[in-house]
Formats: sequence, C-alpha cells, structure tokens
Amino acid sequence: MSDEDDLEDFDADQDDLEKEEDEKETEEWEEYRKEGEDVSEEWLPIPLTEDMMKEGLSLLCKTGSGLAHAYVKLEVKDRDLTDIQLLRSYIHLRYVDVSENHLTDLSPLNFLTHLLWLKADGNRLRSARLNELPYLQIASFAYNQITDTEGISHPRLGSLDLKGNRIRMVTGLDPQKLISLHTLELRGNQLETTLGINLPKLKNLFLAQNMLKKVEGLENLRILTTLHLRDNQIETLSGFSKEMTSLQYLNLRGNMVTHVGELAKLRELPRLRALVLLDNPCTDDSDYRLEALVQIAHLERLDKDFYEEEERAEADEIRQRMKEAQGQEAEPEHDFEPEQPSVEQQHF
Repeated sequence: MSDEDDLEDFDADQDDLEKEEDEKETEEWEEYRKEGEDVSEEWLPIPLTEDMMKEGLSLLCKTGSGLAHAYVKLEVKDRDLTDIQLLRSYIHLRYVDVSENHLTDLSPLNFLTHLLWLKADGNRLRSARLNELPYLQIASFAYNQITDTEGISHPRLGSLDLKGNRIRMVTGLDPQKLISLHTLELRGNQLETTLGINLPKLKNLFLAQNMLKKVEGLENLRILTTLHLRDNQIETLSGFSKEMTSLQYLNLRGNMVTHVGELAKLRELPRLRALVLLDNPCTDDSDYRLEALVQIAHLERLDKDFYEEEERAEADEIRQRMKEAQGQEAEPEHDFEPEQPSVEQQHF
C-alpha cells in the first residue's frame, strides 16, 4: 500500500468536520453539565419495569443452545431510570442502550455474560467498573461523572468511549487484559498527563479538550495511527518517540506551541504524513508552512493543504544550505554547538 493510500482517510475537509463535531460535543457536554448544576442530586426512584422491557426489547435470535429464542436487544434510553436491577434476569441480552437516564449503578449488567454492545451515556455514573464481560466489544460511558478508569478488563473490548467525564489520570487499563482495545476516546476530561495509556494494540487515541501540557509514556503505542490532542495546553513536542512507528495523523490544533523549531522533535515519527497545528502561536510565523516541511521532510499535509512539489523542492534546497552552513561552522576548536539557521536566515 502506498503512502497516498495511507492518507486516503485524511482528506482536506477532515479538520472542518472535526471542528463541527467538537463544537457539537462541547454543546452536548455543556447541556449535561448545566443540567447537573440546575437539578438536585435527588431523583425520584424509577426502576426498570416489565412494561418498559416489553417496549424496549427487539431482535429475536436463537439462544446459545440453538433450541430456544430470545430478544437480544434492549433500548430504554431517556426514561429517567434510577434502577436497572430487572436486567439481572435477562441474561441473553447482547445489545443494551440505557443512555440518558439517572443511573449510578450498572452492576446488574454483570449478569449479561453475552453482552456485545453497551451504551450508557448521559447518566450519573462515577465509575465504569464492571466484571469481566467475555464478549463485550463496544462500550460507551460518555458524559457521566466518572473519575477514573479502573475496573475495565474486557478481553474483546475494541472501542471504549469515556469522553466528557472527570478523569484526571488514566489508571488500571491493563494491556494484558485489554488485548483487543484499538480505539480509546477520552476527550473532554480533566487529564493532566498521558501516563497510564500503555496499550500496545491502540490504533486511535482521542485526547482533545483536556489539560495536557506535554506528551509522555506513549512510546509503546507502536501501531497507533491517529492521535488527537486538540485544545490542550501543550507547549513542547518532547515525548514523541521513534518507537511510534505507525503514527500517520497528529492533530495539535489549539495548543500553545510557540516555536516552529519544536517540530524538529517530530522527525523521529517515520510515518507521520498529516499534521494539524492551526491556532498555535507558531503559525503566526510568516514562513511557518515552509519551516514545518524543512523540519519534517516526509510530511505530506499540513493543516488543510497538501504540499506542492514546488514547496518540497524549496524545502530540500533550504535543508541542503543549512547542512552546508553547519559543516562550515563546526570547527574543532569551538566549544559550543552552532545555532541552527532558521528559514528566514536561509530563505532568500
């Protein structure tokens, strides 16, 4: 597969789409937060009933033995539920949507050992902890009040959504147990560090809208292809490792990278093809686009635009002049390392 094929998903409109999605998600989160502030913590107890089950059940399938049938899908969203104890007896359920209720306890789901898909967004959960569910593949706990990532150990879990919670640090995600997790969504939390995300199977990591100042502890993510760090407080690009050999798309929009020279720290990412740096102070530099290509020769797209051949040729020429200048200035008797010329010094 060619590098152009690798970038087919990173079209020039992606950032506009991301902005629309981020704005929509921010609005949703603000609505949930406002609701939590305006409404008392006390809710009238509303348990899940048999009548609600009859309304919400669908998808009749054979059970494991093949000798009987059962409904395997349940949707009971937006019912003001505070209690789902009734689910303990519906052991054949595979798809469950209990989002937009007032749930604080999901422990009845521990009895659903055939569960494949779970959506519990917009509740009042403080934890995503469940017993190991052997077949669970997709789980979403977005827009709750979750403060940690403990108790998540489902071996077939491929996608985990925890956006819009109150998580400050990732802990308890065991790579020996989460052997299938390829997508982790943590945007809109209160993360202050990327430590704890030691999940070698990850391909997509979403950390936008947190409180990160730098990247650290991600060197084992060797097959990670997409990393979103938009709208954090990142000033330095230290922490990106040459071990991240599959990273192709990096979104750093809306951070605090001041100096274009920081981009030199991304040279070690051998497959980086698309980089987004809009709304960083360094983009005010008149030669920002060219300087980025000088620093990262294999970059194919910066922000919304692909590099043209003319730009690539100009960057090659500048790099050659910089190399020659460094060779001339590197005299043996000098005790200091010569300062690397900027594009403004070399571009004439």
